[in-house]
Amino acid sequence: MRLRRKGTWVLVYESVGFGLILLFTWFNELVGLPGVLARQPHVSNLSYCLVETLIIVPIWAVVFVLTRRLLAHLYYLEGFLRVCAWCRKVAQNDEWLQLEQYFATRFHIGTSHGICPDCLKKVEEDTKRLYRSELKQRHETESAPGTVIAISSDPSKPANPAPEREAA
Repeated sequence: MRLRRKGTWVLVYESVGFGLILLFTWFNELVGLPGVLARQPHVSNLSYCLVETLIIVPIWAVVFVLTRRLLAHLYYLEGFLRVCAWCRKVAQNDEWLQLEQYFATRFHIGTSHGICPDCLKKVEEDTKRLYRSELKQRHETESAPGTVIAISSDPSKPANPAPEREAA
């Protein structure tokens, strides 16, 4: 019999332990261990042993269900991948690896970099906003009274070409 997870052995040991308790209870009632050890005759009372069994089995059931729930929760929590909130490194055992290294060592796959459409849109908006603020700042520092400077939203085209200077 091969068990899927290591933790299920806990349930097997638990069940075997409770089974041994039941076996010992029945053996004690049928043979009479105190009577055997003291060499006295034993009178068995099967109803007493049945009551003990009816107490032990529900206790085993409760312990078994609670242990199984605890193991399921433990496996759920162990399934989380710890990722650093700042540098995005992944914890594997006691070592912190780059995400790319983690995938390469754990899953034997390579990674490549790209940009999703949402991030691309954010980067373009940030770039335009930065370009406009730089143009506005340059306009405020370089403009003379009465000079008009056009601000373009296209970063590839200059807003105002630099005026040509006359040779003196």
